[in-house]
Amino acid sequence: MKIVVCSDTHRNYHKLKYVVEKNLDADAFIHLGDGEHEFNDVRNLHPEKSFLFVRGNCDYADNKTVRIANANGIKILCVHGHEQHVHIGLEELINVAKQNGCQIALYGHTHLYRTELIDGIYVMNPGSIDSPRDKRPPTYGVLTISSDKQITMNIVAIDLDAYA
Repeated sequence: MKIVVCSDTHRNYHKLKYVVEKNLDADAFIHLGDGEHEFNDVRNLHPEKSFLFVRGNCDYADNKTVRIANANGIKILCVHGHEQHVHIGLEELINVAKQNGCQIALYGHTHLYRTELIDGIYVMNPGSIDSPRDKRPPTYGVLTISSDKQITMNIVAIDLDAYA
């Protein structure tokens, strides 16, 4: 199962549309917040695809800030991260994942990509498609869960020449 993960698109409809359409082979798309308007617009273009959204600190709709997804029998915690104080550290994020029986924790908010295994939890921040920090390129994540429950996390930089 291939899942495309993005966050912090901050009204950049064109870049989100580019990422989704470049990955139409994905089984699902997860948006980790701060992009509700463009998320809804792109989702409406592809009603045949599975989309999940969590509300970020810059979103205003009545969406959940924590969601648990299930992919090939693997539970995935999906949050924006502001409520788990990810700017300070990932301890609270890891605790919430464990409390919910999740093997994967996805978060955004910091605009900095990251993948690692922390205390048995696969952790991914896909970075930001629109406004990365620390002079990093715009990025999104690809999460792959095989039928035998092997988990792979990759960060993909957006080729700005191809996008333009």
